Amino acid sequence: MTTTPIPRPTHRRHVEATGTDPRARGVVRGEQLRDALPAAIETYDRLFALGGISAATVRGDAERALDDIGRFRPGARAEIEGIAHGSGTDLWRVAALNARTEILARSATVPPGECTTLVRRTTGADGSARTFGVQTWDWHVELSGAWHTQEIRGGRHGFVGLTEDGILGKIGVNSAGLALHFNILGHVRDGVGGVPVHVLAAIVLEEAGSVAEAVELVRSAPLASSGSFALFDGADAVLLDLSPAGVFPVEVRGGTLVRTNHFLTPAPAADEKTWLYQPDSGERYDFVRARLDRAPAATPEELAAVLVTGEGEPAVTCLPDLDKPLGQRWASLATVALDPATRTARVLDGTPDDIGSRDWRVLTAG
Repeated sequence: MTTTPIPRPTHRRHVEATGTDPRARGVVRGEQLRDALPAAIETYDRLFALGGISAATVRGDAERALDDIGRFRPGARAEIEGIAHGSGTDLWRVAALNARTEILARSATVPPGECTTLVRRTTGADGSARTFGVQTWDWHVELSGAWHTQEIRGGRHGFVGLTEDGILGKIGVNSAGLALHFNILGHVRDGVGGVPVHVLAAIVLEEAGSVAEAVELVRSAPLASSGSFALFDGADAVLLDLSPAGVFPVEVRGGTLVRTNHFLTPAPAADEKTWLYQPDSGERYDFVRARLDRAPAATPEELAAVLVTGEGEPAVTCLPDLDKPLGQRWASLATVALDPATRTARVLDGTPDDIGSRDWRVLTAG
């Protein structure tokens, strides 16, 4: 296996947009992404083609997804339209980025990436609760330059975090103290025909002020693809299996939510695309769970350290194998730590093993 350091931009893009009008806010976002979007679109075009998905199918799926978004939240569609306008990009192209998970679900040759998420709930001596979380965002190394941190304000709640270029949202925390970690899962019925999971993540961060509100919102959304939201605020935490079969909460064990890339509840697991993730996902899950059983993490720093792995261990810290072809070069592109109590997202342009040698970008939702 030939591994190499992941190429990092000299200055990682940070996008800021404020405004109560979603389309105008999208225009501001698009203007800041004008130079970046062509590279992201070109790489996804290559991944779609590698998966045997024609350009005509991509466009049809993107336009259908845009209509589904508009029916559920017209404001989210308007914001995507604004990004397209502000960046000078065809609307269907930006819609395809937002629905990239759903479109790639058609592919049998380009499996999703690998992410590991941990959320810890602790109780102090005075009985007060604290929650905090950390995750790796693992994806194709070819997209290592196609993401940015963001600060979005003007909706019900402002939010900060990380997302891919052109995509409304992914991982973050909002001004109400609601945090969201995000993983992709795989179900045989995954596809286009509902609200894309990345768009739903952005809607949750903008609208929900608590875990209870977030769960209610997610349950109200039409879903045609799968994912996992780890949702937590200052006092509560829940891990959800999202799928075309429904939304299912995962039982919490030992005060820590652990998520890799397989379903943890029976109903969606019955129709899981096990060939996409296993045995890797189960190995990563068992490895970090065993670490936590031996030494429960009491601080965000200790929780992040659980994600550091090396030679001979499951690839929680994921380095790209450059001997493999496009579509199989997985890499931990970023590490993200969320703290609802301080409304902060800390984003590291690197792997968990880079903690201490690279600086976190600290974003505050207010």
